[in-house]
This record gives sequence, structure tokens and C-alpha cells, in this order.
Amino acid sequence: MIIAPYPQGEAPSQRFRFEQYLSFFEEQGYTIEFYAFLSDKTWKALYKEGSFFAKAFGILGSFWRRFLLMFKLRSADVIFIHREASMIGLPIFEWIIAKVLRKKYVYDFDDAIWLPNYSDANARFQRLKAYGKVKKVMKWAHCVSAGNEYLAGYAKQYNENVTVIPTTVDLENVHTLSTNQQVEKPVIGWTGTHTTMNYLNELVPILQELEKTHDFIFRIISNQAPDFNLKSVEFVKWNKETEIEDLARINIGVMPLTDTIWAKGKCGFKGLQYMALKIPSVMSPVGVNTSIVTDGENGFLCNSPEEWKKTLIQLLESEALRIEIGKRGYETVKAHYSVQANRKKYLKLVNP
Repeated sequence: MIIAPYPQGEAPSQRFRFEQYLSFFEEQGYTIEFYAFLSDKTWKALYKEGSFFAKAFGILGSFWRRFLLMFKLRSADVIFIHREASMIGLPIFEWIIAKVLRKKYVYDFDDAIWLPNYSDANARFQRLKAYGKVKKVMKWAHCVSAGNEYLAGYAKQYNENVTVIPTTVDLENVHTLSTNQQVEKPVIGWTGTHTTMNYLNELVPILQELEKTHDFIFRIISNQAPDFNLKSVEFVKWNKETEIEDLARINIGVMPLTDTIWAKGKCGFKGLQYMALKIPSVMSPVGVNTSIVTDGENGFLCNSPEEWKKTLIQLLESEALRIEIGKRGYETVKAHYSVQANRKKYLKLVNP
């Protein structure tokens, strides 16, 4: 049984963390039952401004469904919890599973979720998150799966049985395209939600300078349009159905980050998506990014405005460099960060 915060097929943290392994588990003889905390209706309302009563009633309904689920868990051979059984409140359900039902569970996480992090639309709910519960959920777990070494280091304070399984991309069924680098006007691109768009603030002045000397498009793929003073900016609304096609129209992928504790816990997924499509990736040397990319070989790590500008100029002016770095990045993903390379790790996790 899988216990997760969001409806299946909706949230990137689930889609690219464990959901893309579900068909593999079924091939191995497992029967999967998926239980999301949020209903589809509540999920759609949650990140909208306002809608307070819709959110409140939706959350109450979610707690009721979780309570009923506790009566079904005795028949489960494997219980897999992603992030948390309930998005707010104390770890009541994890406690029931571990201490009352005496069932073992696998705990999986991919962000520094013990730190406060919330959208403006849900600021009033943030005090209910009980961020301190994460360490208890880890302590009660039979084993823990962490998205990178930094996260694993935190988990090992509370549980000795910790495995690092990176967030991965599916090169056979999802990320099957390659970008075309033979273009007259190169596209520098970024993808992410509006809550992470602030990371682009440090890049905007650099792009403003480049606009004076180079002809390019700066494409932003997101759920909300940006508000940047850039002539080159082009907004593409994120769409799950066209996500890969939209990404494959990028020639240079960027992933700027500020060096914070929260950023150290990120799993470099933007960069991995670029690399999987043979797009050269330019990233900040923060957290797991330094493990994914070897600067100048399979991507670039930039730590200052001067380095960002120099690297982007090199890539804008050299089609051959974009092609070569893109190929090397793809090989890195194939060997270490693909679904195909990590299936056995997940199988061992649920069947030690």
C-alpha cells in the first residue's frame, strides 16, 4: 500500500520519485493500492488564493479517509509512505501504523521537509504543518529512502537503515526526445513552479546584459507567467501532456539556486530533466548539483555572475559545444539517474 500526500499523477515529487516504478512493481507480482491524502478536488483548490472553506472542508475529509484507511492496513504486506501520511498535524497515522498496528513501513522523502517551506496561498495553514514530526516518522520507519546524501545524513540521525535513491527520469517511456541544436536563435530555458521562480532573480541582470550582444529566447515553463524586465522572455504555461515536448525545445537549461539549507536538500531534478533530453545544463554548485555535474565535462557549475555570463556566451556561440555537453549529460543520467538504473534499488527497498 502506498500512502502519499497528493493524487496519483499530479505532483512532480511523486511522479518522478516513485510513481514511475509502479508498473515495474506490478511486473514483479506486486498488487498496488494507492491512497492519497488529498482528493483531486482539494488538490486543485489548495494552491489557489482564497478558497479557505473549500480547503478546510477538503482537509477534514482527507483526515476522515486516512482514519478509515487504518482499518485496511493489517492486510498490507508492504507499506510505503512518501513524505507524510497527513499534510498537517502531528504524525498520528504513522504512530498508529508503527506502534498500534505494529506494521513496518518504508519512508521516502526528497526535500528538506523538516524545514518550514510554504506558498503564500497557504501561509495561514503553515503553523499546522508540525515540521518537527519528520524525525519521529523517520525513527519509527523500518527503513528510509532519501533523495540525496545530504538528506540521508539528516535521516541517519534517527534511523540506521537509510538508502540513497536519487529522483530519476524514465529514458524509455517519458524523456525519449532530444533537443535540436541546429537553430538560428538558441533558447535558454528554465522550468519550475512560481514558488521557485525567485531563484531566477540573480540571472535576470546577466540576461539583460546578454540581450545587448546576443540574439536568444529566454523561455520559462511554469504554472504562472513571470514578471521580469526582459525583452527575450517567452512564457510557456506548464502542461503535463506537452511537458517533454516543451522542454525539448530548449537549447541551454539553467538551474540557479541560492546556497541555503533548503536548497541543499533539493535533488537536482531540473538539471536531470535537461540532461535527459541532451540539453547542456548550467547549474549553481549547491547541494547534489555538485555530484551530478562535473564542471565543463557533462554540464557547467557557475558560482558568480561572471561565470554565468561567460558560460552562457560559450554555449550561445557554439552549437558544437552544446551538442557535446548534451551527449555527456545524457550518458550521466542513463548510468546513474535513470529509472532503468535504479529499479533494483527500489525492489530491494520493499523486498530486503
